[in-house]
Amino acid sequence: MFGKTKLVAIAAALAAGMVVSTAASAAERLRVAGNFPLDHSVSRAMEVFKEKVEKDSNGDIRVDLFPAMQLGGATENVDQVRSGTIFAVFTSIAYFTRTVPEYEAVSLPFLFDSREQAFKVMDGEVGDIFDAKMAELGFVNLGYGELGFRHVTNNLRPITSVEDFQGMRIRLQPNEVHLATFRALGANPQSMDVSELYSALQQGVLDAQENPYNIIASRRFNEVQKHLSDTGHFYDFINVAANKRKYERLSDEHRKIVDEAMAEAMMWQRKQAAAEEAEWREKLIAEGMEFTPLSDEARDALRGATASVVEELKKRVDPAVIDLVLKEAQAAK
Repeated sequence: MFGKTKLVAIAAALAAGMVVSTAASAAERLRVAGNFPLDHSVSRAMEVFKEKVEKDSNGDIRVDLFPAMQLGGATENVDQVRSGTIFAVFTSIAYFTRTVPEYEAVSLPFLFDSREQAFKVMDGEVGDIFDAKMAELGFVNLGYGELGFRHVTNNLRPITSVEDFQGMRIRLQPNEVHLATFRALGANPQSMDVSELYSALQQGVLDAQENPYNIIASRRFNEVQKHLSDTGHFYDFINVAANKRKYERLSDEHRKIVDEAMAEAMMWQRKQAAAEEAEWREKLIAEGMEFTPLSDEARDALRGATASVVEELKKRVDPAVIDLVLKEAQAAK
């Protein structure tokens, strides 16, 4: 039998344990999902976000991360945020273009020459317009990161001219501007979630795909694709979008902690993505892809062949938004 002193000590220990357990269960839990592989810079940036949030909140906020399609593909994750099943998603803005078609204005072909130019546009008035549109539909944009310049891979031939795209069955993101661009090049574009892409290429259902070098490498598309180019036809952004109701239910203090942590994480991600781009390309070449740089003349021809996409977009999206994007992009050069 325990003595009285021993019983008091046990009771005190149990009480302390209950306090710790209650505090842990009372912590605000934020579930954040993404479709990028674990070694992608944005998946690592979310670890930066998690660490800072939990530290700055003294554990009052816990961040549960689900990268690498653990909760489904990007389309499913966006739906989960919309319904409030999860707090936020980090993915390409392409997966929000059907909700906020204005995003297509920064997806125009050959719009940006550099990442610095792209972020001068997105971090200014243009980004504010997008954020307001998202808020009207129940989302809060927490930050923008770099997915990067997108490049074509294929199993047919090296890309050296507009004619090389003729009849090419190529996978694209669910973005109408992207699809219209490749139709203008004479290709046969198909929208498909990235979760289905590897098998489609492996089985020969598709000839080609386009992605930044980091995605091509980390998703091992080089295993099922031979030719690599540096077309850089689109510059693509990542956004972290939260459920507006869940975000607004956070206290003012907790919202500030989340905002500041995400700002730090996105700046970290942008720097990492820029630093790693050439390394990813060299990795693809070293592992056997045949790399064919695009000449300036061929790039100009691609730009000319896709020029009509701007006017097509103005039929679906407020022309004022498109004109603002074009103006800001020119000013940011």
